[in-house]
Amino acid sequence: MKNGIETDNWNGRALLTDLYQLTMAYGYWKSGRADREAVFHLFFRKAPFQSGFTIAAGLATAIDFLNSYHFTEADLQFLSVMAGNDGKPLFEPGFLEYLRTLKFTCDVDAMPEGTVAFAHEPLLRIKGPILQCQLLETALLNLLNFQSLIATKAARVCLATRGEPVMEFGLRRAQGVDGALGASRAAYIGGCAATSNVLAGKRYGIPVCGTHAHSWVMSFDDEREAFLAYAEAMPNNCVFLVDTYDTLEGVRHAVETGRWLRERGHELVGIRLDSGDLAWLSIEARKILDEAGFPKAVIVASNDLDEHIIASLKEQGARINVWGVGTKLITAYDQPALGGVYKLGAIRGNDGHWAYKLKLSEQVVKISNPGIQQVRRFRSDTEFIGDGIFDIESDAPEPFTIVDPLDSTRRKHMVPETAFEDLLVPVFRLGKLVYQVPTLLDVRQRAQAQIGMFHAGVKRFVNPHEYPVGLELGLHELKMKLILKARGET
Repeated sequence: MKNGIETDNWNGRALLTDLYQLTMAYGYWKSGRADREAVFHLFFRKAPFQSGFTIAAGLATAIDFLNSYHFTEADLQFLSVMAGNDGKPLFEPGFLEYLRTLKFTCDVDAMPEGTVAFAHEPLLRIKGPILQCQLLETALLNLLNFQSLIATKAARVCLATRGEPVMEFGLRRAQGVDGALGASRAAYIGGCAATSNVLAGKRYGIPVCGTHAHSWVMSFDDEREAFLAYAEAMPNNCVFLVDTYDTLEGVRHAVETGRWLRERGHELVGIRLDSGDLAWLSIEARKILDEAGFPKAVIVASNDLDEHIIASLKEQGARINVWGVGTKLITAYDQPALGGVYKLGAIRGNDGHWAYKLKLSEQVVKISNPGIQQVRRFRSDTEFIGDGIFDIESDAPEPFTIVDPLDSTRRKHMVPETAFEDLLVPVFRLGKLVYQVPTLLDVRQRAQAQIGMFHAGVKRFVNPHEYPVGLELGLHELKMKLILKARGET
C-alpha cells in the first residue's frame, strides 16, 4: 500500500477509454497534429444532490493510472483487428507502432483531494500533446467523477449526524467490485469513520467495523442463546442486532448479555436497530440501557438511511449515537452520476502563441470557458468568501472582480489585501510526478477542514446558499469576445 492506495495492475488499462478518443488520436497522428500542445480542463456544471458544494476526490487513483500509462502488446493486438465499415483495419500499423512507444509527457495540475469545489471550476488541468490529452479524457472522468460524487454524498450524510460517526455499510449494494472499493475510499474522504468492506480496509487503511446479522440470531433456538454465544466468541466486539423478533425485548436480552460480559471483565459496546420507527425505538432503547446501568452502550441505526432521513430523526429527538449508511451512500442513490466534462481551453498555434477555445451551445450553462485556468479562493479570517477562475497567462489583477458565468450582472469585488490561495497545484511535469501524494487520512482531514471554512448556508440540504464563484473580469470579457466572434457578430 502506498499513500493510502494500493497500486492496481494497470496493464491493459490504456484501453479504459471510449473508441472515439482513439479515433481522434488516430486523426491527430494522421494529420500531423499529434504533438500540437493543448490544454484541457476537467470540471462539472452542477453540484450533485442539489448540494451547495462538491468534494474533489479520486486524484490519487488517477495519479496511479497516469504513472502506469502505456499500451501493452495485447492492447495493440486488439486494436490491430478492429475494422471499419469497409471491413478493413481501422488503424494502420504505423499508428499502432506510435502507440507502442508512447510515453506520458503531459503537465497536470489539480485540486488536492478533499478540496471543496464548485461548478465550472477545473478539478484538473492537463497540458501537453493533444493526442495524449485526448486519450486520457475518459479514464480521468471515470476516476474523478465517481469518487467526487460519493465523497460529496458522504460529506452530506456526516453533516446530518452533527458529528456523530457514520459507518459505511454499502459493499453488498455497490455497483461492482471497482465501484465498491472506490466508493469506500471516497466515503472515508467525505467523513465516514469506518467501512464494513474488509478489502477496502486492507487496501486503503480505513478502519473496519461490523458485528453480526439476523441470520446469526435465527440460527439459534432463541435470541438469548444467540447473544450469549456471540459474547462467548467475541467478548470484545459485542454490538447486538436486536430487531430480529421483538426489538425492545431484544434490547433487554442484550442487557442480560451485557451483565454476563461485565462479570467477566468486558463491556457491552451497544445495540443496533435495523427496522421500525428508529426515533421511538432509539428513545425507548436508551431508557432500557440507562436504567440497566449501561449509559455508555451506543445505539447504532441502519435501514436505508440518507442525509434527509438522518436529519429528520435528529429533529425527532432520536437517541442514536452511530449511523450505519449503506445503499443510499454507496450508490449515490438520488443522483447516480456527477456530470463532469473535459473541454479544450487552448491550443498552441504554429506561431507559438496560444489560441483560446470555447464550446458554444444554445444552453448558456454548456458554453465552456476558454484559457489556461486556475482557481483563486479568497478568504476572511474565519471563512472562504469567493472563488475566481482566471487565466494564468495573464496576471491576476488587483482588485480581483469575480463575474458569475451565468449572470454577468452578478459580481463580487475582492480588494487587494484579501487573503487567497490558488487551488490547482502541480502534480506532473513532463510526465514526471512532482506531487507528494498525501495519506488518505490527511485527505479526509483536509475535507473536514475545508467544509468547516464555509458558511452554514452553503451546507444546507434545502435551497443552499450560492457561494460566489465566477470568472475573473478579464477572462469573462475575453469569453464574451470569443462567443461573439464564433457567432459571427464581430
